[in-house]
Amino acid sequence: MKADLLLLITAAIWGFAFVAQRKGMDSMGPFTFNAIRFSLGALILLPLSLIQTRRGDHHKLKTVFKNYRWPIVVTGLVLFGGASLQQIGLVGTTAGKAGFITGLYVILVPLLALSWGSKTHIAHWAGAVLAVAGLYLLSVKTGFQLSPYDLVVFAGAFVWAGHVHLIDRYSDKVGPIQLSIFQFAICGALSAIAAVLFENVAVAGIVDGLWPLLYGGFLSVGLAYTLQVVAQRNANPSHVVIILSLEGAFAALGGWLVLNEILTPRDLVGSALILGGMLISQIFGKDKLSADEIG
Repeated sequence: MKADLLLLITAAIWGFAFVAQRKGMDSMGPFTFNAIRFSLGALILLPLSLIQTRRGDHHKLKTVFKNYRWPIVVTGLVLFGGASLQQIGLVGTTAGKAGFITGLYVILVPLLALSWGSKTHIAHWAGAVLAVAGLYLLSVKTGFQLSPYDLVVFAGAFVWAGHVHLIDRYSDKVGPIQLSIFQFAICGALSAIAAVLFENVAVAGIVDGLWPLLYGGFLSVGLAYTLQVVAQRNANPSHVVIILSLEGAFAALGGWLVLNEILTPRDLVGSALILGGMLISQIFGKDKLSADEIG
């Protein structure tokens, strides 16, 4: 229940962050936005890591990186890939399409687990199908036609599915705070390099998007991603994504509260299906797989 609550809070923060991401893109490029928000996320977690080190709860960051260099680097690279593809896709596709396509990682997580022999509970499959159906009703308002930007977001869905499994595999070994700091720092640094190479970075644009950046850095990255890492120490990855799929429902709520968008009966049905998928996964498939089963 504690892990589920943390994941629910994470979904809420990410859902409302979708509004911040859209507003932030009005004044800066996708790489600039990601560079600043992920760097902020890494910086605000540094004091927590120092406190843990002084208490003897965990090794120093230097020691952690030395012992788990490649898992840390791979996780950071995957985070950079997923965040970049999603943010670039948002430049040229609608919010509804992007929400549905990204939500496909709900199905991709158990499919990836199946590919290396992991046992995926039937309840996770049932919950995932309901969640995807709900995301479709919630996000897709008109005819569904894929543009190049839609394909970029779709590629990102595969990356996010892989990221969920990486977090599940390494959060205990590396430490949730330490893994978060490293993956944020790597993603922020790579995004900064890409911003310098491909975008016109302007101070005025950064100032105009200050509030979306602060929300994205402190809450969406620093808090929510860390809550995900902590929660996944006690939850099956296929179950995790069912709860995180509520991000779409919270995004719709954020649009209603902040952007004055209206929740239609179709939206309410979609939210109910997502909630139903989460409950089915929680009630009937909540046993966490062993390390051997995960692979």
